[in-house]
Amino acid sequence: MACGTRYCAAEIQFGIERAERDFERYRRRGAEDITRILLKELRRRPLRGKELLDIGGGIGVIGWELADADVASTTLVEASPAYLDVARREVERRSASRRTKFVLGDFTLVAGTLPKADVVTLDRVVCCYPDAEALLRAAATCTRQLLALTYPRDRWYVRVITSVQNLMRRMRGSAFRTFVHSPQRMSSVLESAGFVRDSTRGTLVWMVDVYQRELLRE
Repeated sequence: MACGTRYCAAEIQFGIERAERDFERYRRRGAEDITRILLKELRRRPLRGKELLDIGGGIGVIGWELADADVASTTLVEASPAYLDVARREVERRSASRRTKFVLGDFTLVAGTLPKADVVTLDRVVCCYPDAEALLRAAATCTRQLLALTYPRDRWYVRVITSVQNLMRRMRGSAFRTFVHSPQRMSSVLESAGFVRDSTRGTLVWMVDVYQRELLRE
């Protein structure tokens, strides 16, 4: 997602073929395992009437899945035009009554133009962004209550996998890269912005953290 609205590495990596493939996989199997964990954590909290901002939302899975929680509106920010087109098409097909806004671009560049939301999600986004701290600072400024993110574990085997994947991309001439960022540094950014971690869960490869603004815990 490290780009603006112009053609870039993310647009190449997440083109129309992959967007359609991801949609068909979701239609057959539902959300990815780590996304299901994120959704389960969010559903433990009252979401009715809340405004959702889904950063790097891909084909729009989180917004669709939270329909049963009666969120009032969804804003989906995505750097890939192909993914955004698939998300828009599915929303139109479902004739969703909730308001849905689609924003094409690098979130860190457009964040200042967006209104704040009650709930902000970043599902498998920080791993695609070279400057996770800038991304999270921008996300924090847009968050009224809850901020939930998923990210790769900082473990040797995850780093090996990531290095091999990036090497293969380099050999194919792709400029796209993935990253394993420091959980401590990411947490520090959010805590400095006034958030406290409310829950954390994970798998062998992925983690889910849910933060809320500290004043809500008083």
